[in-house]
Amino acid sequence: PSECLLHSFLFLAVFGRAIHAMARISDEFWFDPVEKGLALRSVNSSRSAYACVFFSSMFFQHYCWTAVSEPCQKEKQLPLPCKLIMKAVLPVFRCANVLERNVEKCSISSSAGAQHITFQLLCKHGIVKTYYLTFQECDPLQAVFAKHLCPNILKVHSRLLADVMIHFPTSQEEITLAVTPVKVCFKSYTEEDADFSRTMVTEIHLSPEEFDYFQVGVDSEVTFCLKELRGLLAFSEATSVPVSIHFDRCGKPIAFSIEDMVLEANFILATLCEAQKEAASQE
Repeated sequence: PSECLLHSFLFLAVFGRAIHAMARISDEFWFDPVEKGLALRSVNSSRSAYACVFFSSMFFQHYCWTAVSEPCQKEKQLPLPCKLIMKAVLPVFRCANVLERNVEKCSISSSAGAQHITFQLLCKHGIVKTYYLTFQECDPLQAVFAKHLCPNILKVHSRLLADVMIHFPTSQEEITLAVTPVKVCFKSYTEEDADFSRTMVTEIHLSPEEFDYFQVGVDSEVTFCLKELRGLLAFSEATSVPVSIHFDRCGKPIAFSIEDMVLEANFILATLCEAQKEAASQE
């Protein structure tokens, strides 16, 4: 059977946080094992937010992506990618501290003829928890976005970015990122007709020296949803990998990504264009 085995709390917590980050985008996600590793993908209903987290085969203690039906037959790929319901998977990776205390290994497997994926938690004291999650076969999900062509690229430690986002209330739905060659500003986004006497406006300014990499080719001000970014930050903090931000002018997507030797994550979010901002202010 096709199988991958997650070993040690560190990897298990990282994988679990990836699932939770996906849950901020959609109530379902694509589970897509390929020869080089396992990809998790998600897109929201309005297709304004897309996420992909790819775990290299080296991330796992053991990774096998094909099934052999007969010794003389060629190896046969499983009927994947497939789609899983998020609320069925979330209980498997409920919270990191429970995983740390109780779970030693996590096995994820599926057989060629099966209509489910098996998540098995091997816990302390010989306890084994097994979850059989049915899946739906589906077409591949892929976002087309050439982030390397973006004129603006920022690279910042996830801890610093998380510290910035703490200052925005959980009720804040959208924020604006404004950049020039000499400064970066994160600020609350509010419609022009909002009652400012009842609205808390937050602005946080950073200098280029606070970034690991700083390239601003065009002055820009982009507004995007904060919910999906919070999920990525919780995930990236577990990996201690810097976050790269690629973007252009408003109306074009913004990409938040992390990458190291064993995993790569890309969260691509739509940004408000001027026409949308004007419509929001007129409503």
